[in-house]
Amino acid sequence: MLARVARNRCAMTDAHLVPWVAPVAAGIILCVGAYVVAVVDELVGARMSGVPMRPSDIIASPGRSIARELLRQQVGTEHPDVLFARLAPALLFALAALGLSIVPLSATVSIADLPTGIVVWGAVEALTIILMFTAGWSSNSMQPMIAGYRYVAIGFSVLLLSMFALIAVAVHAGSLNVRAIVDDQAGLWNVVRQPLGLPLFVIVALGITSWGPMNLASGSDLGGGITAEWSGAQYALWALNRRSLLVSFAAMSAAVFLGGWHGPWVPGAVWMAVKTVTMLVVFVALGHRLARVSAERMLSLCWVVLLPVAFLDLAIAGLESL
Repeated sequence: MLARVARNRCAMTDAHLVPWVAPVAAGIILCVGAYVVAVVDELVGARMSGVPMRPSDIIASPGRSIARELLRQQVGTEHPDVLFARLAPALLFALAALGLSIVPLSATVSIADLPTGIVVWGAVEALTIILMFTAGWSSNSMQPMIAGYRYVAIGFSVLLLSMFALIAVAVHAGSLNVRAIVDDQAGLWNVVRQPLGLPLFVIVALGITSWGPMNLASGSDLGGGITAEWSGAQYALWALNRRSLLVSFAAMSAAVFLGGWHGPWVPGAVWMAVKTVTMLVVFVALGHRLARVSAERMLSLCWVVLLPVAFLDLAIAGLESL
């Protein structure tokens, strides 16, 4: 009987990973992805600045940065919410893992193949906004709290864009399941069928992760924003897990807009990995290429320009489905 149970656990004929493998697989993918983001960030930054760097230095740079932060003395403010401040990096990683878990890795492997995956993804985005704000509030300091309020204003604005962009692809697939949305792209990817969806989702990814031109949660104008009072291991883990969240957004983009595992010649998992890394490069490059937008201008852009564009994207999807 034990041998039969072992064989059933090892079998991959089902479209799900076994329960104990799911968190481990998500954690490994996110850690490797966060390292890839850091390396790509260094590579793009060196190329744009024109400063020559040896490949070995670029590869080793993320590890050196983490080691430097881990060895730094940890400081804090008076009367902070110590428990939440210390839990915040772990909670951010948990949200990134939850978001990644609903993304199918190939045609036969997925961590959590949920029938309402798009709804779960929306919950992850909303909880990330709350977590970011509470992380800034927990320091009991003015600058992190201001950065938290500023981030919330942008976060809930782009959350509406995400809702319409993802509903548009779900309408055409006739399902809220991410696997069904990927299957719906077997003949034509959503980036071609609904060309407004991917640019909108890229803006959502930059806004929720507070990356590049939309980095309002950790802006230098507020001395580092919500992490202004953090240092040492706490800051290192937070920076690492922000990159993990970016990996989840890249994987989701690859699945719902770039056809997921669909592609010729090589296995589906390879296509999924290539498309995810491609989206990571796009995110990082935009972070280097575009200047940070002020909160006031970004709010106006979201409500006056991008929200009508999101409505148009949803209308196009509805008409095409009819």
